[in-house]
Amino acid sequence: MRTHRVAVVTLAAAIVVIAHSLVGRGQQQTAQPLPPTLSAPAPMGAVGEQVFPAFEGWGPHKNGPSGTNYVLVGYFNRNKDQTIDVPIGPNNRIEPGGPDMLQPTHFESGREWGVFTLPVSKEMGTRKYTWTLVTNGKSTQVQFWVNPPYWVDFFKNAAKGNTPPVVKFASNGPEFVGPPIGVAQTLNAAVNQPLTLTMWVTDRGNTYDPEDSLPPDQRSARGRGGRGRANAAADPNAAATGAPDANAANGAAARGGGRGRGNAQNFDLTAAQTLGSGSQTRGGGGGGGFGRGGGPQPDVTVTWKVHRGSSPVKFADKVIRLFNQGDPEAVMEATTTATFSAPGEYMLRAQVNDDSGDGGGGEQCCWTNALVRVTVK
Repeated sequence: MRTHRVAVVTLAAAIVVIAHSLVGRGQQQTAQPLPPTLSAPAPMGAVGEQVFPAFEGWGPHKNGPSGTNYVLVGYFNRNKDQTIDVPIGPNNRIEPGGPDMLQPTHFESGREWGVFTLPVSKEMGTRKYTWTLVTNGKSTQVQFWVNPPYWVDFFKNAAKGNTPPVVKFASNGPEFVGPPIGVAQTLNAAVNQPLTLTMWVTDRGNTYDPEDSLPPDQRSARGRGGRGRANAAADPNAAATGAPDANAANGAAARGGGRGRGNAQNFDLTAAQTLGSGSQTRGGGGGGGFGRGGGPQPDVTVTWKVHRGSSPVKFADKVIRLFNQGDPEAVMEATTTATFSAPGEYMLRAQVNDDSGDGGGGEQCCWTNALVRVTVK
């Protein structure tokens, strides 16, 4: 997995450097040009900079159809003080299949990881998607395809046995885990009336501690996990052909047990009601990640983002920190409200991180994103 992470980070940096350099020719820039090396990218500007798509990687999805892989895409808004809205159309389009492929139209400042996916079926072969994005008068085109060096296992970090948090929006509803496929929930709201957003989350954490292989005197303080070793990493060459290897199949089977993964009766929302009231700590303000702003590191952090919608949305608790009280099988409840300032069609994104952090610390595992569509009248 380390190899894939370095490749993805390098490509994202290359996109920023190359695209910025090309656009800069013949056009006035509001910030200093980027340096010629990838090792020292220029600082973010205040306003007037571009938004760059980011190719995170690709791989199969446990909730997708057999034989279909998914390209995972994020973005980097290089403006510290400017959010940007670009409606679907000539300035925000994906081809083929678009222009609308559930990409964002609202771009928050900074780096956002894995905000949507693009399906690549066997029939698509080696064809590439092209995302054209025009921001602050500057155009960027980036292509995405199942490039073998960028294969990623979205659902298991083989080094630690870590898996993404599992999310439900209703007691009898489906489970969502890993990168987003489609829309997880559809809701209706009224202008200036708080809309309740509730989800239930489980997260097993690491099931293998790499320090187990070290002599006792060389081990540091243990984190979560220690309940069995992970399977070996899946074969990226097999994934590239749409045929997962035996280890990947075993890993998927293992994920079927415990806390409702693949078995709805294990996802006990009744138990979550008691646990949620005592284990949930809410943090105001923006941002995401875990343990930010002091206090103990949570087991799971839920961060709400605006994916689409040009009018302001106010979250009562944009960041929700969840604790499982030492029980990795526990179901944790995360509830907040969103208030919409104008009518229209919105899409929110729930970013659910375990202790691996944003983008899985660059590994693209193990976190979950889910899209929620809201019609406001």
